Amino acid sequence: MRLKVKIKLIARTILLVILQIVAFSCEKDPVSPKLERLTDIDGNEYQTIQIGDQVWMAENLKVTHFRNGEAIPHLTDEVEWYRLSTGAYCEYDNNSENLEIYGCLYNWFAVIDIRNIAPEGWHVPTDEEWKQMEISLGLSQSEADTSGFRGTDQGSQLAGKASLWNEGALVNNAVFGSSGFASLPGGYRGFAGNFYNMGSNTYFWSATHSHRDSAAGRTLSYDSASVYRSNGGKRFGFSVRLVKD
Repeated sequence: MRLKVKIKLIARTILLVILQIVAFSCEKDPVSPKLERLTDIDGNEYQTIQIGDQVWMAENLKVTHFRNGEAIPHLTDEVEWYRLSTGAYCEYDNNSENLEIYGCLYNWFAVIDIRNIAPEGWHVPTDEEWKQMEISLGLSQSEADTSGFRGTDQGSQLAGKASLWNEGALVNNAVFGSSGFASLPGGYRGFAGNFYNMGSNTYFWSATHSHRDSAAGRTLSYDSASVYRSNGGKRFGFSVRLVKD
């Protein structure tokens, strides 16, 4: 009789531990309802998510052709990447194994090419459209209009897949992953062709020109729960998310 009681107590303890683990996992990376899937010209399918009045991709773009079917140049050589002033893409560290999870890194010339990197009905967001999304997540207009890290926890809301991020303020915020945007720490390619910051940062282009050699973009960092707004060199390789027309 005593043995049966002990077995029941052990089983109950194991069940409680499992429930705690599940609850912790859900808190770290909650599952958000997704909308219809988006398909690019290469046949890649992407989850989409609604934030406020906008519909966004919930995964990074990995298309290798423009909308008209012409190929986007795939550049691995550092010197060629630096010299180019037309569209190109690569995978982080020139390693195709990074493609499936993190998508491609594109220079800004690919983003604004008139042949269009986005499927019909979608486009690369402008700086103002990024602001609109951030305001939907709690930024004030005045905060959205400033540069640098802004807001409180909007970066954590936009991030996803806690296991891929370095430990820090981004992952440890209670609202981590709550928007469903699921941004991943895919790093970037510098203008000279080197690769940086996988695991700690992600960088997104906007379609908005800022200066002769730079354009507006967004950054999430493992050590901040906020969103960083700044300009990136047009020869940098950043990730791309699309927004619905």
